Amino acid sequence: MARDHGSPPAPGNPEAIDALVIGAGPAGLMAAETLAREGRRVLIAEAKPSAGRKFLMAGKSGLNFTKSEPPEAFRAAYGAASGWIGPMLDVFGPEQAVAWAEGLGQPVFTGSTGRVFPEVMKASPLLRAWLGRIDAELRLGWRWAGWDDACWAFETAEGRRRLRPCVVVLAMGGASWRRLGSDGAWAPFLADRGVRIAPFRPANMGFRVAWSAHMAPHFGQPLKAVRLIAGGRSVRGEAVVSERGLEGGGVYAISSDIRDGAPFLVDLLPDRSVSDVAARLAARPAKRTLSRHLAQALGLDPVKRALLQEFGRPLPQGAALAALIKALPVPHQGPRPMDEAISTAGGVAREAVEEGLMLRALPGVFAAGEMLDWEAPTGGYLITGCLATGLHAGRHAAGWPRSGG
Repeated sequence: MARDHGSPPAPGNPEAIDALVIGAGPAGLMAAETLAREGRRVLIAEAKPSAGRKFLMAGKSGLNFTKSEPPEAFRAAYGAASGWIGPMLDVFGPEQAVAWAEGLGQPVFTGSTGRVFPEVMKASPLLRAWLGRIDAELRLGWRWAGWDDACWAFETAEGRRRLRPCVVVLAMGGASWRRLGSDGAWAPFLADRGVRIAPFRPANMGFRVAWSAHMAPHFGQPLKAVRLIAGGRSVRGEAVVSERGLEGGGVYAISSDIRDGAPFLVDLLPDRSVSDVAARLAARPAKRTLSRHLAQALGLDPVKRALLQEFGRPLPQGAALAALIKALPVPHQGPRPMDEAISTAGGVAREAVEEGLMLRALPGVFAAGEMLDWEAPTGGYLITGCLATGLHAGRHAAGWPRSGG
């Protein structure tokens, strides 16, 4: 089992290690378990006082860890990275993710949209079982601090410690949610050693909107049954109107396109055609207010009517208003800060790693999870991607010579 043995008894000479995994999130734990199963003696170093903190946070919303859908559709969710991460997902995709959870004693269920959850709707039982199954030593409160000569240096509560591993898997996450351990502080260390690092960018995030005062009563309200559009993609989903802007699963699904400059549009009536909307608008009785007519004839709820006024004033009439309802532009002030994003793009560039995810500039050092430059929407893709890359890196790292040569 993964066990916390604390710090070694004395800080003297560098400690010889067979296989070192830095980071105890899903990618790191999968790499560690894979290495151990291949007969390597594994040490996991984790900067935080406990393992899997971001994983546990994801569990607060039910732990949607994968999605049941055809392989081609699942791979497509990884966008530009699907070409190189796709083969890893062929080995560990939704079916394997379900088997992994069930193998840890956690029955799962699939929701109406294909999202897969543990029946307990929590991450902690799964994480406890997983840590109990992994044959590795876990050292908590060990923060990687770069290199000290040829050794891997760590800051610990007992002072600076140095390790001399034969093989290393890096799985320290991206650059969001610093309090949970993903702060991107590792990037300068690797860049100094010649590893190409793509700039970090927020992913799966909300967008800032400078609301007028009339929107305040709607803060915290869901925007339901809409279609969100950006960059040639459209998603039927929901969003949340918050004091800070627009956020939620539907926004996250197209957030990369909005972040990269595509116009952000909302179809307030995705089940009606423009001509149908126009005809219903034209049938307004003379004494009925427009707001009341939008509610009664078109079924626009108060949040939708408020958004239409917020972004469409002064409202046009007739066909122009129908077109606006079907494609309402959303002016925004850019993404929320990166540390608030669920995940990040950027990190270790694709060209910086070989097919086995070994860093070209650092033989014997592999990378996995959100350290790599890929992104995917929420909905199970992120965790499955971390598990798949962790497995891939762990398998290739297991074959690295024990001598480190």
